[in-house]
Amino acid sequence: MLRKVGIKSDPRLSPNRWLRMEKRNNDPNELRYLLALNFLEGIGSINARKLVAYCKGIEPIFKQTKAALMKIPGLGEILAEKIVKTDALAKADWELDRMQTIGIQVISYLDAAFPPRLKECPDAPILLFYKGNAPLDASKVLSIVGTRKATAEGKAFTERIVADLVAAGVELTIVSGLAFGIDVAAHRAALQHNQATIAVMGHGLNMVYPVEHREMAGKIMQNGALISDFSTQSKKSPQNFISRNRIIAGLADATLVVESAAKGGAMVTADQAFSYSREVFAVPGRPNDFYAAGCNRLIKTQKAQLVESAHDIVHFMDWHPSSPQKASQLSLFQELEPQHLAIVELLRAENDLTIDLMGQQLNWPQHVLSPILLDMEFKGLVRSLPGKRYSLV
Repeated sequence: MLRKVGIKSDPRLSPNRWLRMEKRNNDPNELRYLLALNFLEGIGSINARKLVAYCKGIEPIFKQTKAALMKIPGLGEILAEKIVKTDALAKADWELDRMQTIGIQVISYLDAAFPPRLKECPDAPILLFYKGNAPLDASKVLSIVGTRKATAEGKAFTERIVADLVAAGVELTIVSGLAFGIDVAAHRAALQHNQATIAVMGHGLNMVYPVEHREMAGKIMQNGALISDFSTQSKKSPQNFISRNRIIAGLADATLVVESAAKGGAMVTADQAFSYSREVFAVPGRPNDFYAAGCNRLIKTQKAQLVESAHDIVHFMDWHPSSPQKASQLSLFQELEPQHLAIVELLRAENDLTIDLMGQQLNWPQHVLSPILLDMEFKGLVRSLPGKRYSLV
């Protein structure tokens, strides 16, 4: 299964600096026309980019004649007439005032700080509205989605996955949709473990839906962000929540589906992630469980890797701790348990070994050795290799 390599972020790029970059790139006049472009009915993000390219800018779009616009491939007479007769500039002026009042900021696909993973997606939005301070180019980003009617086991598994990833030394940003069930469990787990989290909304940022999650939204903005491609003038619609799922998938290196029926928003997000050649993970369930059907289908059709623990994600994504941290851990021999130290000394002498050979040389049965190796891998002491081989990091 194909996977995009994680974006390497500049460690000097603090959230505040990221916001300064965004503001620098959006002068008021350009922003006015960007908003107007976003308000053009029936255009969509793909045609919007096409308009900018053919008209050699954003402002020139609104100064073209109908005849000139009809020459743009794929645009057609109906869309050309809509652009000529649009009141999008008036809507943009109203939106600018509204954004300033509410404290909404915006970033466009033309800005250097636009999320690089999302920019790779052909149907990415031309604008992102946001509230908060989380940079959108973190080095490791995981989307976690699932049913709104999550079981207690599903919520607990979501919390455990995040906790175990953090315990394994993975610093990451969690993306989800702030819906009931698995979504809010993912955001809550990220906050509990001091990880950044981003909520992608299916409506303008002048509101929070569901209203029960207003307090959670406030907490997210303190250590993350609320983002949306919908303006405050957008009407709330079920289709909007389906549309926003492409952003949840596009922002991340990988998407994890915890519980899902055979159809639903989580499955849409998984399909989007798969279409973007991003890794998809799914938690298996019993064949008769209604909210396991979607996960089981993703695994069965080879759209998703089966996940039983954080170790699976660390392994598939190669999300091991950074080298300086590993070297530091290895140097503190006095802190290693005797069993760990025995394995370290053995691997230093042999470079890498299969688990069977390690068991033979240490005279340990595999049921004893396996959990010790797993613990050492979480701690960044050893790395698992193909063929059940292990080496020092």
